[in-house]
Amino acid sequence: MRKVSVVAFALACLGTFAVLAPAQEAAKTAQAPASGIPTIDQSLEWPSAFNPKISPDGKRVVYEVQKTNWEENAFERNLWIGDIAGGEAHALTTAKKSSTNPEWSPDGKWIAFLSDRPAQIAGTPDGKKQLYVISVEGGEAQQVTKAENDVSDFAWAPDSKRMAFSMTDPETKAMKDRKEKYGEYSVVRGDYQMTHLWIVEFSSGSPAAVEPKRLTEGDESSVGDFSWSPDGTRIAFSAERDPDLISIGTADLYVVNVSDKAVKKIVSTAGPDRNPHWSPDGQKIAFETAAGSQYFFYANSRIGVVAADGGAVQILTESFDEDPSLIAWGPDGIYFGALQKTAAHLFRLNPANGTVEKLSSPDEMAASSFSFSRDYKTVAYRAALDNQYAEVYTTSVAPWQGKKLTAMGEQLKGFTLAHREVLSWKSGDGTTIEGVLYTPPNFDAKKKYPLLVVIHGGPTGVDQPVVNADRYYPMERLVAKGALVLRPNYRGSAGYGEKFRSLNVRNLGIGDYADVISGVDSLIAKGFVDKDRVGAMGWSQGGYISAYITTFSDRFKAVSVGAGISDWTTYYVNTDITPFTRQCLHATPWDDPEIYWKTSPISSIAKARTPTLIQHGENDKRVPIPNAYELRQALEDRGVPVKMVVYKGFGHGITKPKQQRAVMEENEKWFAQYIWGEKPEERKPAEPKKDEKKSTAAVNP
Repeated sequence: MRKVSVVAFALACLGTFAVLAPAQEAAKTAQAPASGIPTIDQSLEWPSAFNPKISPDGKRVVYEVQKTNWEENAFERNLWIGDIAGGEAHALTTAKKSSTNPEWSPDGKWIAFLSDRPAQIAGTPDGKKQLYVISVEGGEAQQVTKAENDVSDFAWAPDSKRMAFSMTDPETKAMKDRKEKYGEYSVVRGDYQMTHLWIVEFSSGSPAAVEPKRLTEGDESSVGDFSWSPDGTRIAFSAERDPDLISIGTADLYVVNVSDKAVKKIVSTAGPDRNPHWSPDGQKIAFETAAGSQYFFYANSRIGVVAADGGAVQILTESFDEDPSLIAWGPDGIYFGALQKTAAHLFRLNPANGTVEKLSSPDEMAASSFSFSRDYKTVAYRAALDNQYAEVYTTSVAPWQGKKLTAMGEQLKGFTLAHREVLSWKSGDGTTIEGVLYTPPNFDAKKKYPLLVVIHGGPTGVDQPVVNADRYYPMERLVAKGALVLRPNYRGSAGYGEKFRSLNVRNLGIGDYADVISGVDSLIAKGFVDKDRVGAMGWSQGGYISAYITTFSDRFKAVSVGAGISDWTTYYVNTDITPFTRQCLHATPWDDPEIYWKTSPISSIAKARTPTLIQHGENDKRVPIPNAYELRQALEDRGVPVKMVVYKGFGHGITKPKQQRAVMEENEKWFAQYIWGEKPEERKPAEPKKDEKKSTAAVNP
């Protein structure tokens, strides 16, 4: 079962394995040979490997490889499968569109996955994610569902003959009749389409599916995570009162009997209870819980355990000071992943006494997407070390000896890339802040460099000293041009414990700015930063902090605000996730208008002097675009140089390569003008890629 963190509302060694094909294939279609400084297009084209899943016998791994399709203007993924011992690997799927979320059948014969490829079954809606099954030996994938809406998630039953899947209910007849009579309209907080569970069985154990059967009903809850009991008779699931993000705190745990569809609520605490995993004997269920905290957006979540029939909840990770991401309950303990400052690791929890053991190594590794063999002795995962590109690895759980399964980093050979280093400094109130500093390979501490601050979102994101393909901000090119880049893990960032995440509560912007400017000052004090050439940029919460810099400070020569908040009241009444603001400011704007005003960039607009680029998705629901228009108009009224770019059809993220190309070019030119003093030029349409249709070559959204 895949998992999305509660706080992800913005809102990422040793040995080798001959899976070079994805990287080699990309090199053939790249804009130019891998040498020197990567172009924006080359960075957008770098393939990456994701979501490894190890076979039940621990001998093979299936994983996703993402590549860029310029013709379709899409980042697309297909599945690859590799043999751990022998080193052979090949593409398992090659269909148009994407194939993602692979899961092995427990008997190891089949791999199920989701895909929006052209459908095989007549009557399937175009472009919807359907469930497919393919033999591990290859061949043609077979479509299992023809859902009206996307299949959200799925899980194999232990017998490999059934699968449970979730999808949003289709439009009701009453809704269709209303639309026919009155046309299109919607009732806010009223017109919901719930997500429910379905079961599909396979004929004689083959992938030929029979008609799915609905397992859960009603309009009083919407299903989230789920998992099968070891004996295949029950499914544990989380459900919220409705699918609105504002209802995330209402998630509780339930168990449904597959035979008679009887549902029983087994956990109901304040805050979200979710991501259930059964004990090997089927007697208990482990899950993630807010443990009653009303401030679950920044407080630690916990791992709790409850009897499968319900009862008292036992909290097991009270002393673990980070958010544990529950993975599985194996024969020797409960496994979870968690951040540790700029690293990320695998842990094992003893359910008998609550002791926690870190399993993965080395310490500086940033690892995720852990997947276990049936006996829990072998694990596949995705990881990167400092200054390395992420790869897929396998290892025995003990001793941990990571063996690299992919060679995605090979595509970077010949490029001159920035060096990443973790450093720390003291903020204004004495808090220790860490960040990642990018320097050029020929860095000379006796010289003075421009400094560009790139601020992550979240706020519970975290920047790590690993190599990723640039998105939104062309950091490699900015460093190659002569700048240093600082990526601060300001207060509120994940990986540093609950107290640190709480430091910007009722202190948003104010404390964040102190962390940023103290980092800038610490580098200036070292003597290698030109204090007169400092800029800042960021997206989402990073855009908010950048907007705060624009209005609050005259220390920066240029700022880029991406999908940022300018006015917390404007944000509160428009966003799809209002509980976040109430929790971080401990009030609504009607209860405490002063704190909403004090922490809003717009409150300091009279002091604004900094040239500001604003970038925003037209249909952003997380940080709605009125925030951008408000900041733009206020800056214009004050005579501050401002440029606003709206990306048509996009929400909070700009998710397609051509528009990401536009975002990065806008940022590169903005800072070239104000940091390096270059004359601004109108952007010319990019030359189309050889596989890019001329009719779709327009870059400006």
